[in-house]
Amino acid sequence: MLMMSATPIPRTLAMSYYADLDVSVIDELPPGRTPIVTKLIADSRKDEVIARIGAQVAAGRQVYWVCPLIEESEALDLSNATATHADLSEALPGVMVGLLHSRMPTAEKKAVMALFTSGQMGVLVSTTVIEVGVDVPNASLMVIEHAERFGLSQLHQLRGRVGRGATASACVLLYATNDSGRVGETAKERLKAMAETNDGFEIARRDLEIRGPGEFLGARQSGDALLRFADLATDSHLLEWARELAPVMLDRHPELAARHVARWLGGKSDYLKA
Repeated sequence: MLMMSATPIPRTLAMSYYADLDVSVIDELPPGRTPIVTKLIADSRKDEVIARIGAQVAAGRQVYWVCPLIEESEALDLSNATATHADLSEALPGVMVGLLHSRMPTAEKKAVMALFTSGQMGVLVSTTVIEVGVDVPNASLMVIEHAERFGLSQLHQLRGRVGRGATASACVLLYATNDSGRVGETAKERLKAMAETNDGFEIARRDLEIRGPGEFLGARQSGDALLRFADLATDSHLLEWARELAPVMLDRHPELAARHVARWLGGKSDYLKA
């Protein structure tokens, strides 16, 4: 069995520590690609970002602008794709600005993507529907609005939509601050991780540190591991020892192994039968 992931969720990464798996990491960019530069910019400087977009389009490049919502919401004061599309269309006269979101009919979505892929469309305003499966080498700038609201894996996947050609590319993470001019601590850690590394496996490791691994034999994909004594952050050296000893115990002392599983896992061992 071969399992592949660009950015493993915390539980998947944590389970790779415990499972009898050989883990390989691809840490090189494909030939001909250049690393993506990631910038953290407060949304108060949005006008500067729009000016940068104009320069990129004038140079023959294309731009993604990702929003967290499709339409305005009374519950969440977040930028929405529909309003952003209107604002950018007004701010960038002469530039074709497209809109893409999940509620659009399939044919309409395909038509918009065809215009962007062919290079006729300079800017594509979108929700996270472009997170995977979109490959436009000429796109060199990704702007993610309200980046503090996105998860690390999602931010990394979105950033991967640019830098797919030889042209130097950038990802701008626009973040909104609270009334005191600050970003929440957890959001700050996520944004810091994005700015410091392009390595998907390192991103996953940071995500594991921030969110916790969740249940190894259960449904929760993040949160406290609820281990009685062990700590993944400090006891990793013990995992190697336990991994080597477990097959020996199972082979030579199966009764003790069964009692050990029953003691620590109880009924959760039934998850192994799934």
